[in-house]
Order: sequence, then C-alpha cells, then structure tokens
Amino acid sequence: MTKICIPIDVRLSRRTLITAAGATLAAPWIGAHAQGKIAGGKPITLIVSYPPGGGADLMARTIAPRLEAALGQTVVVENKAGASGQLAAGHVARAAADGSVLLLDASSFAVTPSLFPKLPYNAATAFTPLAVLATFPNVLVCTPSFEAKSVKDVIRLAKAGPLNYASSGNGSAQHLAGALFEQRAGVTLTHVAYRGGGPAMNDVMGGQVPLFFANVASSLGHIKAGKLRPLAVTSTLRARSLPDVPTMAEAGVSGYEVLEWNPILGPAGMAADVKATLVAAIRKALEDAEVLGRIRQLGGDVFADASQQSAGKFIAAQQALWAKVIKERNITTG
Repeated sequence: MTKICIPIDVRLSRRTLITAAGATLAAPWIGAHAQGKIAGGKPITLIVSYPPGGGADLMARTIAPRLEAALGQTVVVENKAGASGQLAAGHVARAAADGSVLLLDASSFAVTPSLFPKLPYNAATAFTPLAVLATFPNVLVCTPSFEAKSVKDVIRLAKAGPLNYASSGNGSAQHLAGALFEQRAGVTLTHVAYRGGGPAMNDVMGGQVPLFFANVASSLGHIKAGKLRPLAVTSTLRARSLPDVPTMAEAGVSGYEVLEWNPILGPAGMAADVKATLVAAIRKALEDAEVLGRIRQLGGDVFADASQQSAGKFIAAQQALWAKVIKERNITTG
C-alpha cells in the first residue's frame, strides 16, 4: 500500500477549521458593527472655542460622558481658544467630515461673521449644524442704589440725559444686548466697555456704572445677596431661577430677546447617516437627568426643539439678527 504524505502546512485540525469558519462568518458582522460607529469607532474630539472654566467648556464636559455612553466610543474635550472663536471654528471647518471632529461653540458663533468680515471660513456654508444644546437668558441688573426701579424708569432716565451701561467688551454679548435694547426701546445709552464680565459686574455693584446685561448664572448669587437688583430678563419667558423678575416684553419693551446658547457643529459635507447618529446621541445626552439639572442650575433650558430639526434655522436667524444690529448700530471690536 502506498502511503500518502500530507504536508504539515496544510494539516488543519478540525478545531482550526471550525475557528476559521467562525471567523469568516463573523467578519461581516464585525464590519457592519464598525461601520455603525462614527469614523469607524475612533475617538471623537469635541473642540471648545473658549478656555477651560467658561460656560462653553462646562457644557462640553457635562455632555461628553453622555455622548460617550450613547455612541459607545470615546469623546475627548479639547479647548482651542483664541481670536473670538475663530481658531476652533477654523480647525473644525478644515477637518474631515466623518464626525470625528466637532465644534462646541457659544452664541458668539452668530456674531463673529459680522464683526470679522474676513474670516478664514464661511460661517454659513463651512459647517453642518447638529444641535443647540441649551439657551440661557441674560438679566438687566443695576446698582442697588440706582434710582430706576423698573425698565420703564430706565427708559425715562435715558431719554432725559446720558445713561451708562457696562459690558465685558466691544462686540460682547452684553454690548449687543444693550444695542438691541436701544433699538427696541428707542433710547440712546452710553456703552462702557471693560476687559471681561467680572470687572464690569464689580463696577456695577460698586456704583461706578449703573446698568449691566449680566449672565444669569454669574449674577444670581449677587442678586440673592442684594448686591445687584434685577430689572428684567432678556428671554421671552421668565427664568426658572428668577421667577419674580419680568421679561422685557412684560416690562414694556416688545420684540426683545437676547439668549446665550451653545451649538454643536461638524464640518460641511457630513453624510446624512453620520449626522443622524450624532443628533440622536446628543438628544439622548440632553435627556439625562444630571445634564438637565446642570443646565437649569445655570439658569438655562434645553433647546426647545428636542428633535433638533430647527437648530440650523435658529442659528441662521441669530446670525441675521445680529448682523442687522451690528450694521445699524455701527458696532466694531475696536
């Protein structure tokens, strides 16, 4: 009998054959699973346009762990501050549109195009709006000893003679809030620009400047301590944290709304399925009780449209509003 010799490199054991077959059968599932993740499952970088410790950074670090849980992949927060948000926005605008690099900005995103006409990107076309996380009203506050007890008193005093208001700088949210107030109330105020909201608020508490359109979260403690007196909130609905303070409309200034807000955007050209996955994850993160509680603790509310379908329209409307105000009031950063 002739003995047939089988080369050792083709002697597959039954166990090896079964393992190989199993791996072959599993390969399509593994591929499909990887394809279901953003950018094949690699870490997602959430670029924040402002330094650590600010409102945008706080929102990013609050929501990042919930996005990780919803997506099943790592989300890393990276601060890229500078040039009024242009550095961060420019970085994301140039990134791959696979969802691996996202921008978490502030309401200044809608203002920057009008203050800086020569941006290194087109704010209207360079991004894919994904969501507006939350909206935060401001509150018109005054020195406790100031003679105005209401917004109507402020209007009366402004019409009678020069009246100053403080802001954190030219082109800041507080400056624009004052400019819109002038427009809607039909008065002229004198703008006093500071280098930051802290110094501005301190001088209002000290009586050097009577008025300030303050952030609710940063001013709430001073209001409760009696160091600042609130006159009206800048939203169309009363703030949860200041239920006894009227809105501007209730105080007699119609058509006035100023909100601070935090959008999440990706680069332009993002595939529809990638966008849908990210929006769904953001929605799930915003439903988290701890996230909701943190937003309300800061005086805000989750964006009114839970579906986020109107986020892009909201951002565009904010850009149009502030472009008009900046042009009509001749506002510059200088």
